[in-house]
Amino acid sequence: MAGTRDALYLESAAGGGTTRLPWERVEAADWDRDADLFRVAEVGSWGEERREHAFALTEPGRVLELVRERVTASVVLQRHVPVRGRRGLRVVARRAPRGDQPIAWFYEYDEGVDPDDPTVAAAARRALAAALDEVGP
Repeated sequence: MAGTRDALYLESAAGGGTTRLPWERVEAADWDRDADLFRVAEVGSWGEERREHAFALTEPGRVLELVRERVTASVVLQRHVPVRGRRGLRVVARRAPRGDQPIAWFYEYDEGVDPDDPTVAAAARRALAAALDEVGP
């Protein structure tokens, strides 16, 4: 595993080469000290299983710090929109840290919020329109 300004490079568990994972496609990373396990989750799509990569790692060194800094650098906008009480969705805009790629837009839904619900879908459309108006396409 190695990281650069633009991406995280992950070795295949089967030794079949290296996967390049751009920072804007990394959802989260954490290190389990007790299990000596480093996990990286990719940004996913609603209803699909989120890809996760796990590696044995006895000491994360600066890798965890690098991942968090680069992922944070890729976030252009993140806004929570309540739909029912506190539950709702987030509109998230992310871009490659070097800034030469178009913005990618995502929704993240709070637990129990159904994106197929017409009220939720309408709130998502309004939130995206407002965010696009603020940030641009």
